[in-house]
Amino acid sequence: MNFWDERYRTAEGYVFGTAPNDFLAAHAASIPPGPVLCLAEGEGRNAVHLAQRGHAVTAVDQSTVGLAKARALAAQNGMSITTTAADLADYRIEPGAWSGIVAIFAHLPVPLRRKVNAQIVAGLRPGGVYLTEVYAPAQLAFGTGGPKDLALLVPLKDLCAELAGLDLVIARECERDVIEGAGHTGRAAVVQVLAIRRA
Repeated sequence: MNFWDERYRTAEGYVFGTAPNDFLAAHAASIPPGPVLCLAEGEGRNAVHLAQRGHAVTAVDQSTVGLAKARALAAQNGMSITTTAADLADYRIEPGAWSGIVAIFAHLPVPLRRKVNAQIVAGLRPGGVYLTEVYAPAQLAFGTGGPKDLALLVPLKDLCAELAGLDLVIARECERDVIEGAGHTGRAAVVQVLAIRRA
């Protein structure tokens, strides 16, 4: 059993809540109609929000426990989502297939992050939108969620470089209050990016 299976199984309710991430909720309308891919989606809060907005959503996560909870959350909201259990080290993003790709607090080792980001750039349709929020290196000083390993935190300049080929509409590092269940609670240092593939 992997770490995330155990965490999602033993938690009461949903570790990061059932409401969508604030940055996603604020900018979901920027995603054009069509299919959306949610990477490292966990228990499904963001996928369900996007399904409610009319998208056909595929949620990918390594945790089968998390994805079962995602399907249950979708059903509770009268929605249906597609789930795929896969490690992002092995998952291949289909090129040119997605109107939107979302990765919220997906923290990967640097070589894998670079590989996944290259696939994200290629995976968007012309006009498609990539939306991500991750913890910045400064998050270590806050201790309110996220990895404790600096190598898994994401410098804005590195992320922007890895997304070459997309137009960066929003690319910022900021501090904000992240209140997302028991897993993320309190003041935090984050990187937020909204990028569009050129038509």
